[in-house]
Amino acid sequence: MSELSEEMIEKYTQSLNETPINKVLKDAIMTNGINGAALDNNSIVAMNPVFSEEIETGEVANQKKSGRCWIFAALNTFRHKISERFNIKEDFELSQNYMMFWDKLEKSNYFLDSIIKTLEEPLDGRLLSWLLTHPQQDGGQWDMLVALVDKYGVVPKQVMPETYQSSQSKELNSILDAKLRQCARDLRQSYEKEGKSKKELEDAKINMLDDIYTILAFALGEPPKTFDFEYRDKEGDFHSDENLSPQGFFKKYVEKNLDDYVSIINAPTKDKPYNKTYTVKFLGNVVNGRQIKYLNVDMKTLKALALEQIKDGETVWFGCDVSRYSDRKIGILDPDLYDYEAAFSTHFNLTKAERLDYKESMLTHAMVLTGVNLLDGEPDRWKVENSWGEDVGHKGYFVMSDNWMDEYTYQIVINKKYLSGDLLKAWEQEPIELDPWDPMGSLALTK
Repeated sequence: MSELSEEMIEKYTQSLNETPINKVLKDAIMTNGINGAALDNNSIVAMNPVFSEEIETGEVANQKKSGRCWIFAALNTFRHKISERFNIKEDFELSQNYMMFWDKLEKSNYFLDSIIKTLEEPLDGRLLSWLLTHPQQDGGQWDMLVALVDKYGVVPKQVMPETYQSSQSKELNSILDAKLRQCARDLRQSYEKEGKSKKELEDAKINMLDDIYTILAFALGEPPKTFDFEYRDKEGDFHSDENLSPQGFFKKYVEKNLDDYVSIINAPTKDKPYNKTYTVKFLGNVVNGRQIKYLNVDMKTLKALALEQIKDGETVWFGCDVSRYSDRKIGILDPDLYDYEAAFSTHFNLTKAERLDYKESMLTHAMVLTGVNLLDGEPDRWKVENSWGEDVGHKGYFVMSDNWMDEYTYQIVINKKYLSGDLLKAWEQEPIELDPWDPMGSLALTK
């Protein structure tokens, strides 16, 4: 084992100062920050927010200080169709708070169920450490959203609007995690010290969830069982639909068979061959709900599937690593946006597979593809609907280069009617189970 020596540090100092341009670069970065100094204006010019294929989607939503991007993105794909079919005004939204309530209650049950399943695991083992790190959180995946909709339906935002805590979830998450870790301790000690059976622990879990429900009701409000849906269309005509259930509303207004939609991923690591399906152990929210399932394909196939759905007039939910080579203010996602190599006179050359393997990148955020620009039939940039409000990007919309799509997009959700016969056959395979800490087990939760 070697330590830093004075000779080594002197060598680094000489290397830095023997190149005259380094003083200019250092001053620029210290004054303007790394991204400000490394910004490449050629990227800004190239990422023109005009697209040959574009779906009209209206105003963007705002998840504010919460990690519910996956919920916002999914509900946005639903409302696009509702607004189109029923000619509803552009500011119409579905209730993200409603989905948040049920998600957190279901995740709490899923966590406690996982604790009961792992009673024989050592408390200091990797699995228990992983489970206890985040008993629940804001993040999620497409299949988790489907599991919630299947069980609870959806409601308009006017029926269950945002609350202080739904838009700023840090305090709520802290309280819930503290309570759930306490419940985990009680369940394990009841088993280890008192010898209680799993049936007795299941009964105890039911009582524990009473407290979780109360916390959620106080913070988010109670979800409605029935409601009236009232709105004016773009012509100003008033409509009223009375005594709807959340499931009935979804069936009538969203009119989407979610069983037809599948998750396609691009994870080019050696341990995940293409044209195989994958799931992740201990990842989910609804016990006995829809299983997390991905079909891994090459990037060319993934983009072709997204393009087909957009051309048919339907937006595409997708998952990516939004923090990489992106600028919120100008709304650009492009690997050429910042020239870090020139700024620091070094190289950054991990491949997409290596970034996954070495924990440099993973899926962190979900958004919606609403358009694409084709150049000689091939995409060169994509239109992205975000959920960070209208003060970022182009009134909330981003431009994503096709190169950024290749490098930092990991997942899309498309109707399986677009799958070829071979891909459909591949989708029907039983999924290979991945460990909970696999990078494909990451959740979309960026704020």
